[in-house]
Amino acid sequence: MNILFAASEVAPFIKTGGLADVAGSLPQKLADMGHDVKVILPLYEGVGQQYREKMKFLFHWNCRLAWRTPYCGLFELREGNISYLFVDNEYYFKRAEIYGHYDDGERFAFFSRAVIETPAHLDWHPDVIHCNDWETALVPIYLLEERERVWQLRGSKSVFTIHNIEYQGRYGDQVIEDLLGLNRGYMNEHMLAYHGDVNLMKGAIYAADYVTTVSPTYASELQYPFYAHGLEGVIADNRWKLRGILNGLDMKLYDPASGSGLSAPFTADDLTGKAECKRALQQAVGLREDPDVPIIACVSRLVKHKGFELVAQSIHDIMGMNVQMVVLGTGEWHFEETFRQAQNQYPGRFAARLQYSAALSTAIYGGADLFLMPSISEPCGLSQMIAMRYGTVPVVRETGGLKDTVIPHGVFGDTGFTFANINAHDMVWVLGEAVGLYYNDKESWRVLQRNGMTRDFSWDAPAREYEDVYYQITGIPRPIEPSPETEPEPAAEPAPQVETQPAQAEAKAPAKEKKPARKPAAKAEKKAAEPKKPRKMEKAAAPEAAPEAPKAMEAAPAPKAPEQVPAPATPKAEAEKAPKQEAPAPKAEAGEAPKQEEPEKEAPAPKAEKKPARGARAKKPEGTAKS
Repeated sequence: MNILFAASEVAPFIKTGGLADVAGSLPQKLADMGHDVKVILPLYEGVGQQYREKMKFLFHWNCRLAWRTPYCGLFELREGNISYLFVDNEYYFKRAEIYGHYDDGERFAFFSRAVIETPAHLDWHPDVIHCNDWETALVPIYLLEERERVWQLRGSKSVFTIHNIEYQGRYGDQVIEDLLGLNRGYMNEHMLAYHGDVNLMKGAIYAADYVTTVSPTYASELQYPFYAHGLEGVIADNRWKLRGILNGLDMKLYDPASGSGLSAPFTADDLTGKAECKRALQQAVGLREDPDVPIIACVSRLVKHKGFELVAQSIHDIMGMNVQMVVLGTGEWHFEETFRQAQNQYPGRFAARLQYSAALSTAIYGGADLFLMPSISEPCGLSQMIAMRYGTVPVVRETGGLKDTVIPHGVFGDTGFTFANINAHDMVWVLGEAVGLYYNDKESWRVLQRNGMTRDFSWDAPAREYEDVYYQITGIPRPIEPSPETEPEPAAEPAPQVETQPAQAEAKAPAKEKKPARKPAAKAEKKAAEPKKPRKMEKAAAPEAAPEAPKAMEAAPAPKAPEQVPAPATPKAEAEKAPKQEAPAPKAEAGEAPKQEEPEKEAPAPKAEKKPARGARAKKPEGTAKS
């Protein structure tokens, strides 16, 4: 299947949030599964020189954007079995920041238009175009217009993934024609119109063939106004094509056993290295070195919907416990100021690093004991999964992906602590429970760490779910894979063969002896068929012997007959058997032989002796009346 994956940021080239992680890992997994995947993104100023040196210029053209025809260049970078396509336009993308500009609507409308026009220039047919968030929300709408006009897009389907519904791409209605190049027919309640404005995410939800979110719980929460930010009705209208698929994690990138970025490696079975990582973290951020005191960590953007209002209100209650705390991140000014003051008030116990550092975040994940994540809304969240991967027990609020990934303490397979209400007191109480378990029950604490570190957060299952969506909307049959259930079938065949082997051996034994007598008995078998019919009543007593009778009829000199049949009443019969086996039976006897062989079965033996006796009166001189 051909898949075109469009995103405004892709790791490792450019990253500001979780979207980049998804766009960097999911396409790679799909490519590993055998699909032809191309990832397309803008060529920002922030893309590193080490990547630019590997790029290959393909071609350029003038993109159609309403009345504008801006330049559009396309570069390609091959990494393994995946192709990354970079859309070049310095006017739109040569800027220090990738978001937050006054013309973001025009910038990403141009990018969406480039996504739709690229397959025609590549002469490549994408079966699925997968778009992400409002920056690529126009792609499904443009696809509706171009699907029947451009043959490379004929039959192509679109998937739209909501990573955060809070950012919807809302603009005035004047952009519909002047900027987006669409007719005003799209300004209706089942497309772009939203309270007199244009809502790009709303249009994408209606126009896409399928809609996904980044966790099952988040898909359920979007039906409520608190989480949907005004689009709950749109979600309800399209719930028939909505599915929540939990994001995965790059298990190789976040692997404590490799020791990458850590002071010492460690595993779920051997946590001795984590103690060294804790000591190194305390030294790095200026905390008092104490291996017995638990460290509570926060690594996040310092904004309200991440729950830092709860943390700011209860900072003194938290520090009232015998704990240390470290905060890493940037965000709203009043949260940053609160943490600066806490660092001054609790020296050696509270550390605020108001920045973002990938190296320091890895050190925090590896050295901390508890990871606090009290998000008001969290579509999926990767931090709690990374924390569990490094043996740091999460304390989270039950929302979105946090509820789907963290199993609360006391439940089978528990991996952390959770609370449901948006309440600072509930958060402090649960945090106190976690600290108490750390001090008082080391064995249970080790179980929590081990459960979290051994959970499978890889992209295997999510990629399979996305693959199911692709096959469902395109109608392409899934390739038939050999099922592991069919492999043991050949091993099951010998069972019935063991039972039939003795039966076959018995059937083959007389067959070897009948070969010399087949030719002379060929005519006799036809004659013997008539006298055999009245004996059906006798054979009914032994139905299993019925199929063996014809075989025995062909061979008169059966060696097993004297062993199986008891001696008859007359002693002359035994003496007559010996000369009969030495000499071959004449043609006249061949007709009688099948009648005489039937006494092999004990039940019909006495009756079988009477019938050949009648025919034997004319053949007494040969001495074969009984055999």
